[in-house]
Amino acid sequence: MSLEPTAGLAFCMRRMKRAALLLLALGACCGGAQTAEARKLNVILILADDFGYECVTANGGQSYSTPNLDRLAAGGVRFSRCHVQPLCTPTRVVLMTGMSNVRNYTQFGAMERSQTTFAHIMKQAGYATCIAGKWQLGRDLGLPKHFGFDEHCLWQLNRRPGRYKNPGLEINGKQKNYTNGKYGPDIVNDYALDFIARKKAGPFFLYYPMMLTHAPFEPTPESADYAGFGSKGGEKGNRKYFADMVAYMDKLIGKLVAHLDELGLRDNTLILFLGDNGTGAGVVSTCNGKQVSGGKGQTSERDTHVPAIANGPGNVVVSQVCDDLIDASDFLPSFCEMAGVTLPVTLKLDGRSFAPQLRGEPGTPRPWLYSWYQPRGPSGRKAEFARDKRFKLYSTGEFFDVTKDPDERSPLRELGDDAKLARAKLQAAIESFKGARPEAIARQAGESGDTEEESERKPKGKGPLRKEAAKS
Repeated sequence: MSLEPTAGLAFCMRRMKRAALLLLALGACCGGAQTAEARKLNVILILADDFGYECVTANGGQSYSTPNLDRLAAGGVRFSRCHVQPLCTPTRVVLMTGMSNVRNYTQFGAMERSQTTFAHIMKQAGYATCIAGKWQLGRDLGLPKHFGFDEHCLWQLNRRPGRYKNPGLEINGKQKNYTNGKYGPDIVNDYALDFIARKKAGPFFLYYPMMLTHAPFEPTPESADYAGFGSKGGEKGNRKYFADMVAYMDKLIGKLVAHLDELGLRDNTLILFLGDNGTGAGVVSTCNGKQVSGGKGQTSERDTHVPAIANGPGNVVVSQVCDDLIDASDFLPSFCEMAGVTLPVTLKLDGRSFAPQLRGEPGTPRPWLYSWYQPRGPSGRKAEFARDKRFKLYSTGEFFDVTKDPDERSPLRELGDDAKLARAKLQAAIESFKGARPEAIARQAGESGDTEEESERKPKGKGPLRKEAAKS
């Protein structure tokens, strides 16, 4: 990743401005106006629901309007090779713990109570912590606090009503139902903005797993037919509204950024954005002149490739595209390093910090990514694989050149020298995780889970997971 002269000058000027502000703050400390704690970098982590790489205009997307995400990308670092788990809960567990699913995943719709999350780590470092958006990690009203969050405004914590028009939410342990056309994403966004305003003295950590753009596909308050629309809860809805939902999600992100500006917090806040898995099945988008069909739940490129953006004036370089491999486990160590938060020495993370890349440095890019994917527990099929930028190897032995065969229809039979070297590297990566699954976690995985996406995308027959994706 190279730093252009103009971008480098702007970045240096922002760093100088930040340094000057810190010096002023030091002087203010003597008078009690601002503490050293307040000068820590605030962190906002935004997770979009069912939102693939092809949906962002800055990535070459041609079907939707994402001006606010595009501005964040232009003013920061855009990652072109971020891959996550193909489904909601598996990715969220990786993201929150910094570990591969092989170490701690038990069942869909839940997270094992013994896990240490990024909220625990940030809270221990003196941060106010909040989660606002979608939960789907267990039905106990006390779980958000158990996992380190001081406050929460959530959908699907201990029930599953509608999430969009006239939603049912859980706010700090209490159920609240809304009427008169109230829109769930607006309520959650307003709560997030209020948390920021209340904690503006800092430092704060906001985890914002948005409800948008997951089905049911319904009109937003800016859709022409919103007023007369009756919410149909868990039904799929009409895919014609997907574009409206993308635009509204982008608008809410824009409101959050504007709020930071208004409060004077923009230069002291790191914003990270990514998707939780590929776009929902049946959604067809255009990206860089090609049609891309959503197919989340499987393991092909379009099911795991998601947008990832980092932005932080004075802290993150600008106008950069990084093609290093990253995955969901990398976010925890990255924002902790950026914020100067020490990780527990007893915590074994699989994530690798990309903080150096955010500063315009080479860093230590990953040579490969590893995935252990078994969302339905022992009764479901498992996919285990490792991949680099070009090749992908499953533990079954199937080997693909995903640059030429992204839907993984034709396993490679005859290998050239480069393919042989890559295969050996990826095989070693898979073998490095042998014995990584704790017995206690394996026992827990036998418990039944509360499903959402699995009922929508459950593969039929005995074929590999990726073949289902190729048909959708």
